This record gives sequence, C-alpha cells and structure tokens, in this order.
Amino acid sequence: MKYLRELIEIYDLLYDRYGPQHWWPGETRDEIIIGAILTQNTNWKNAEKAIENLKHKNLLTLTALRNAEIKKIAQCIRPSGYYNQKAARLKEIAKYFYSKDLQSFDAHSTAKMRKELLALKGIGPETADSILLYAFEKPVFVIDAYTKRIFQRLGFFPENISYDEAQKFFMKNIRENPQLFNEFHALLVHHAKEYCQKIPYCAKCVLLKKCKFEKKNNDLKKKQ
Repeated sequence: MKYLRELIEIYDLLYDRYGPQHWWPGETRDEIIIGAILTQNTNWKNAEKAIENLKHKNLLTLTALRNAEIKKIAQCIRPSGYYNQKAARLKEIAKYFYSKDLQSFDAHSTAKMRKELLALKGIGPETADSILLYAFEKPVFVIDAYTKRIFQRLGFFPENISYDEAQKFFMKNIRENPQLFNEFHALLVHHAKEYCQKIPYCAKCVLLKKCKFEKKNNDLKKKQ
C-alpha cells in the first residue's frame, strides 16, 4: 500500500474540514438503486426532484416501477434529464431484481454482483459501483469526474486515466472498508463542488499544500 499514508492524510484533511457526509441519500436499498440511475448525467438536485415525483406517485420502489407504465415513469423523472432512457433503465433494473430479489443478489460475491449489474443496459461502472457501495455496502471505490479532477491536480493521476485504473489505485492503497470508501468518496464530491471546481478556488483549499496544479500555475505566473 504505497500511498496509504498520503491518502489517509487527504481523507483526514477533508473530514476535519467538512465532517461526516451521511451519503448516499436514500432511506432504503430501492431508493438508493433508483437514485443511482437518476443521477446519471445530471446533478443530485435534479435527481432529487425526480425522486420526489416518484414518491408522490407511490413509485419509489422497484416493485412499483416494474408494474408501472414506462410513460408514467418518464413523466415523473423529467427533471433528471434523458427521462425516456432512464425510465427504460429503471424498468430494466426493476425487472432484474424482481427475478433475483435483493437478498439472493446480495449473497453473491462482489465481483459477480458487479458483472451482473454491468450486463444490464445503461448501467456503467460508476452506476454499478454506486449501487454496490451505497445500497449493498460492498467494498468498491466509486470513481467519478470529481475524484479524477482532484487526484489529477494532486499529481496522482495522469490526465486520461481510465475508470478501472483510477479505481485500482484506491483499491490497492486503502484497506477494503465500505464505510471508509463511502465517506472518502462523499468528501471528495463535497470538496470538488465547493473548491476544486473546473475553475478552482484555491486560496482556502484544505489540500492546497499538496496540490501540483496550483504549484504549476504559480510557476507559470513567475515565468511570465
């Protein structure tokens, strides 16, 4: 675990700044699974509006979605964008879990669970891993654009790192712990939204001393 100490230092700095994140939002496995689909290609606020619409129509369970008309689902989830595609994906995953049931699915190995999720249409690595980590508490580290951005700027990742390569970095360097993976990912999301944006706010960034991106910018300024 070559980078364990550095990663724990980063985690501690973020945790001390932001505190526990209580992530992922959702009271049941069904809600978390549904939320993982709805948040694809949009922000959580839009996904949350769609979730509220589903809840209002009593469609916030996989069983209800399996039995509902796809047009009705699509109408409810319009705020999340790509609503026709996502409605189809929700139907697909609801049917899948109806044939499996959540308990029998949970009894599989993490690798098998991931493979089965990825075989479903419209379920990519980030969505599959979000379901595994947040709904089933499996030790998989979720990678998203926020995580890549921060760790590129910290100098750990090359610019075009793949999802699998980024995930392997965390899985090899942190002991497998779903609670730690959950909190770490949530803290990275919070930090990326607040400070490490596309145009970063570096002055008050808690990771500033570790940041290669800021150092590179300062060196360029000196040369100019």
